[in-house]
Amino acid sequence: MPTLPAAQCIPPVENQLLACLPAPVRLAWNTRLEEVALSCGQVLHESKARVSHVYFPLTAVVSLLYDTAGGSSSEIAVVGNEGIVGFASLMGGDTTLSRAVVHSAGRSLRMDARFVKQQFDQVPPVMHLLLRYTQALITQMAQTAVCNRYHTLDEQLCRWLLLSLDRMPGPELHMTQALISSMLGVRREGVTENAAKLQRAGLISYARGRITVLDRIGLERRTCECYQVVSREYARLLPNRTAL
Repeated sequence: MPTLPAAQCIPPVENQLLACLPAPVRLAWNTRLEEVALSCGQVLHESKARVSHVYFPLTAVVSLLYDTAGGSSSEIAVVGNEGIVGFASLMGGDTTLSRAVVHSAGRSLRMDARFVKQQFDQVPPVMHLLLRYTQALITQMAQTAVCNRYHTLDEQLCRWLLLSLDRMPGPELHMTQALISSMLGVRREGVTENAAKLQRAGLISYARGRITVLDRIGLERRTCECYQVVSREYARLLPNRTAL
């Protein structure tokens, strides 16, 4: 396989989806990617609104939320350094019903949405990669619905912590119980009670909006099968290889 000239060598990237792009595509995208800092609670796009930019998180984690007519909201998926935020609106419907909110502050790359749509339409490797990612994301959404319907809050909290942790650079998550309750669509008291149980079991430590996972294996044993279903599907559809 031919290699790029030294002047065109592409530096490694922290976003796994970008890392799977073929070298010529990565090279073309590099000049259009802009690094931005995302703050906790920042809204990247509202539901039913046109998306101007898509985001490729590096260290930030973003929740996709569905808002009810009554003003309640619940998380339907979480996106971190494995994926892209905002692409669903580019697949023909122009908008999406989900709202994208940063639930863990950090860095991200962003790009003009029109350019990504053009690349999706004209460059087969981009189309194939983003379609595989979309399939994995749909699996996460479907499994979240199943989990919220059939599994205990304790299991849901463990699943949510593990999915968030997979998308973080370290074992710490910075977020309040009020934010977690909003993401899960449950009462804050329920999150407080179950977080205390996990802390007494030695699985996490929690203080002043900082959750540190102490025993990841213990969390995996305590959660339901939903976490493994989602993880296996991402691994199947988005292996660490270049898109063709």
